[in-house]
Amino acid sequence: MATHLNPYLSFRDNAREVMEFYHSVFGGELNVSTFGEYGASEDPAEAGKVMHANLTTPGGMVLMGADTPDVMELASSSAISCSLSGEDLSELQGYWDALSAGGTVTVPFVQAPWGDTFGMCTDKFGVDWMVNVAAPQ
Repeated sequence: MATHLNPYLSFRDNAREVMEFYHSVFGGELNVSTFGEYGASEDPAEAGKVMHANLTTPGGMVLMGADTPDVMELASSSAISCSLSGEDLSELQGYWDALSAGGTVTVPFVQAPWGDTFGMCTDKFGVDWMVNVAAPQ
């Protein structure tokens, strides 16, 4: 049986918009379920909010997210970053360009002291990303 560690992102009222953005960045299949579909909230105003979204990319990455119900505190994600790494500069450059657009670049996407191409950014939705392209051997 396989075990997977997947990022699960929490938002306040905009999970659908965020997950659709990530779908445009990474491609793949996006499935979205609402609180209303499963009767998971007693508050009718939350019926359209995302209870669970699951994005599976063509390369097998899985990213999940949801809206945090109003009765719950939205947890801070300041200590967590999503990391993308691999060897395909073109693919990872495309992810970097899309994720950093409209966000904040904290470390430019350039050759790092260890030889890889590396950058850090916070996307326009406040999610932190690290992108690393392994240097050719």
